[in-house]
Amino acid sequence: MVTESGNKKITPESVGMSVEIAGITLKNPVITPSGTCGYGRDYLDFWSPEQLGAIAVKAVSVKPRDGNPPPRIAEIPSGVLNSIGLENPGVHKFISDELPWLKSIGATVIANVVGYTDDDYAECVGILDGTGVDMIELNISCPNVKGTPISASAERTEALTKRIKGVTKKPVIVKLSPNVTSITDIAKAAEAGGADALSLINTVMGMRINIKTRRPMLKNITGGMSGPAVFPLAVRMVWQTSNAVNIPIIGGGGITTAEDAVEMMMAGADAVSCGTAMFSDPSAPLKIIEGLRRWCSDNGVGSVRELTGSVVTG
Repeated sequence: MVTESGNKKITPESVGMSVEIAGITLKNPVITPSGTCGYGRDYLDFWSPEQLGAIAVKAVSVKPRDGNPPPRIAEIPSGVLNSIGLENPGVHKFISDELPWLKSIGATVIANVVGYTDDDYAECVGILDGTGVDMIELNISCPNVKGTPISASAERTEALTKRIKGVTKKPVIVKLSPNVTSITDIAKAAEAGGADALSLINTVMGMRINIKTRRPMLKNITGGMSGPAVFPLAVRMVWQTSNAVNIPIIGGGGITTAEDAVEMMMAGADAVSCGTAMFSDPSAPLKIIEGLRRWCSDNGVGSVRELTGSVVTG
């Protein structure tokens, strides 16, 4: 379909798809979030990482992590409950085995960094600073590890963000948790600490019980809930956050269709992440990219950037 904006005809092919996050230009606004597709190799029959705006790779830590014991996945209505626990082979293995391939095919790479302590985060980011990674994402909000996440405290969030900004020249994205009383307080703290962008939401803490055995379905007892069930919560938090900070936002949580992506961007997201949808439809990211082109063309929108924050609430 062709529509007109003023005197200019808009076709799907003419829609501007690029967006900018913290000075990095993405060819389109669709990102796969960390933990949902590894490093992209398993999805090559459906898409390749360089076709996306960016790929946020499996979490990396200074040393390898085994994650939580199984069972660590449970289906829920309209989603998934997981307690993987940030399993990964370590930052050095990522740099030697995965990063060269990702950069050779032209992918924009977001390294999702985790740690047990602030020192762990700083060391890992320092190691990544001299590599081809495009952006650093501080994962301070995973609900599947022991202890209180850093993202539960505005003070700790600001302090860690400030420290990390002192050890890298890469743009720093802070990934926020929905499992807090005030998402805006944490967002403002990250911004105050120097964050270049925010990503939200991480998974929502949940629990399921096998009523035959009377035992939790996950060995870890609780896990992170993702999928369409959390979408309205994510939209609300992205909207609140976009009205509280002045840095770019990557919005995610239950995005399954192009229409979901449009809605999330209207709420204030500059880019969107699509993860759990791939478990039922591996082609979901590409379908969302093409769907965004068509939606913009059909509705007289010349660039996806025009969608960001365009919700009318008055």
